[in-house]
Amino acid sequence: MAVQRAVLIQPRRDGRFLGRGTSQPYTLMRLASLVPPEIPVEIWDEDLMDLPIQGLGPGDLVGISAKTLLIDRAKMLAQRIQRQGATVVIGGAHATLVPDEVEAWADAIAVGEGYRTWPQIIEDAGNGTLQKRYVDEAWAPLDASRGVGLLQDRVLRQVDEHRNYWTPYLEITRGCPRNCTFCTAIRVSGRKMRLRPVEEVVEEIERRKLKRFFLTDDNFGLNFRLHPDYIEELLRALAKLPLQGWTCQAEQLVAEYPEMLDLARAAHLDKFFIGFESVNPGNRRELGGKGQGDARQYRGAIERIHEHGIGVVGLFVFGFDSDTPSTFQATWDFIRSSELDSASATILTPYPGTEQRRELLQAGRIIPHDTWERYDTNHVTFLPAQMTVDELTAAYDRLCRQLYHPAQIWRRGFRAWRRHPLSRARARLVSSFSTDIGYRREFQHRSS
Repeated sequence: MAVQRAVLIQPRRDGRFLGRGTSQPYTLMRLASLVPPEIPVEIWDEDLMDLPIQGLGPGDLVGISAKTLLIDRAKMLAQRIQRQGATVVIGGAHATLVPDEVEAWADAIAVGEGYRTWPQIIEDAGNGTLQKRYVDEAWAPLDASRGVGLLQDRVLRQVDEHRNYWTPYLEITRGCPRNCTFCTAIRVSGRKMRLRPVEEVVEEIERRKLKRFFLTDDNFGLNFRLHPDYIEELLRALAKLPLQGWTCQAEQLVAEYPEMLDLARAAHLDKFFIGFESVNPGNRRELGGKGQGDARQYRGAIERIHEHGIGVVGLFVFGFDSDTPSTFQATWDFIRSSELDSASATILTPYPGTEQRRELLQAGRIIPHDTWERYDTNHVTFLPAQMTVDELTAAYDRLCRQLYHPAQIWRRGFRAWRRHPLSRARARLVSSFSTDIGYRREFQHRSS
């Protein structure tokens, strides 16, 4: 079967918000850029469009990327597409975490990173030699050939990211050497930190005409310690660009590097999303070395980062074995007194492939399920140790109603906005409130 067209699909998640998508198909943009120029390629984002599946047929190679939350939707789409004679390849986090499950209904699956296997899949599909499973978990350096799949102009024109999405995504590093028991990152991206060449990052920013972006890196801030020379070179390069602001995921150790924080501020860094995870010291084993559940230590880190003009978004997870209803009150008290700029609250979710899930399965504490749709970090999918399912759910809902009450969003946002110098106040007005508004929408969307 000659491949006449490649179609890459991002299943529906949140729909549009004020006319734009909230989750850019960044990985699909990179995979689309690896399609040979003689083959037409299309990216279908179901959040932005009704998928014209009826037009698919023999000769079409369809790739669907899905995390656990969206795998049921991906399966439904795949089965409809297969009935029309098209070939369907499934990749993404869930196919990597549970390959046997996905392989049972997909024509082929891509386990691990697809930047090296996707070109082979296209070639094999065209030759009639498509295999059931393609695996790339070598975690190769990002400076190698096709390290991340450099974006093609035809893909950028098609996606029209500045018109169709609120925040462009960018990747600079990949991987995380931590071992948090509940995290899928080490399984999906590896525990070896890998770095893109600085000149390549700058070239992409300039070619995409980015003024702001969100880094998809699992733990960009950890590189302050692991690769300081690289980070310094990167930040000095970004400082020369006319950026309005960018955000990244980190951990509290970034507060220990004041000179690097100054460079980050000069490089237009706006916010760190820091995984404090828990204010309960009893959960330190699950945190993989990122923290000790010490609220006073967290507060000090926030203060030091603020001193350098950078905002802090606190990320918290609930449902660890040491958590009780009082953990929610302690977290609420901490958030109110710590001057965090925004806060994320999620429920511990035992994703496949994690140590957390293995332990819960052995203890018979995973709630039986036929679908994965509740694995969205906003539903309880296991039996808590010191609460009932209803108690954990009620405590979580109560905290989210407090956190994302309009008055609290205004309070945190106004406080964050006032930290910016007068010369930047107008430009930073929206960003001071947007993160909490997004989290409020996420909570309302999942609870609807």
